Amino acid sequence: MKSLWIDANVVVRFITGDHPDMASRVLGLMTQAEKKLVRLNLTTLVLAEVVWVLSSFYGYSKQQICQAMVPFLNAEGINPEHPELCLEALTDMAGKNVDFSDAFLAAQARRKGEAVCSFDKDFKKLNVQWVLPPGPPPLQAVPPS
Repeated sequence: MKSLWIDANVVVRFITGDHPDMASRVLGLMTQAEKKLVRLNLTTLVLAEVVWVLSSFYGYSKQQICQAMVPFLNAEGINPEHPELCLEALTDMAGKNVDFSDAFLAAQARRKGEAVCSFDKDFKKLNVQWVLPPGPPPLQAVPPS
């Protein structure tokens, strides 16, 4: 089976149908994936870009992004990196109204039993141990020479 790494523009064309000619070509690619003629690999970085483009350029809500991307990631022939973490992050993004990257980071930290260090208070919503970066060390008096 041929294996391809897909870019964000391929996923965006499939989800939005924007640029009908390109969307039609992607539909053909998805048909090949469903028939197991090709495996379409998706990095987490590309998924994050897709989420950003759908939100910023196309105006999709977090819920709409989740509703579109979860079935896409579960589709025959789609091979996402870290599928469980991606699905968990998409669900948390939509359900808890946080950024995808924060939701993914929290999911990864939870799985490892570790904490997230950030100034972003959204981590309070994500059921993960969250710590603020510590302040500067106290100034030490320098004895005169």
